[in-house]
Amino acid sequence: MNDTHSDIVLEVDGRRRSLRVDHRVSLLDALREHLGVTAPKKGCDHGQCGSCTVLLDGRRATTCLALAVAHDGASIVTAAGLADSDGVDGPHPMQQAFIDHDGFQCGYCTPGQICSAVGMLDEFEAGAPSHVTEDLDATPVFTDDEIRERMSGNLCRCAAYPNIVAAIREVGAP
Repeated sequence: MNDTHSDIVLEVDGRRRSLRVDHRVSLLDALREHLGVTAPKKGCDHGQCGSCTVLLDGRRATTCLALAVAHDGASIVTAAGLADSDGVDGPHPMQQAFIDHDGFQCGYCTPGQICSAVGMLDEFEAGAPSHVTEDLDATPVFTDDEIRERMSGNLCRCAAYPNIVAAIREVGAP
């Protein structure tokens, strides 16, 4: 009979963590239930709401859809770890912008929104087009429509969208 568990190592918010997981465990459940990392939230558990978004090897990812064993050796940055990732004391600039612009109400989606916003800005700066980018051969223009489209995988039931867009615009403004 085959063993249904594997030993994996994850670097979470700069800290190397070892754990043994069932092959069916999602990365979200590994973070929350096995490692006690509660910044990513379990919302829909179907990859539709974005509340579980983290930066996985530098790219935004919904952890509820990822199997933990598939990411052995990965580097994960959660919203809680962003403050430490930029080498500056205090909140990450995106976290501060969310505070300054009231980009949250209940706060449940906020960690995923912030991680997604940071990842989205990296994608934008790399020149990756979105669905609303008009000229695929030109550098995308940083507009509210671009922000909304790129953040469309992150839902906010409190409807703080205008403030979220303002926060992202502030940090990402050229």
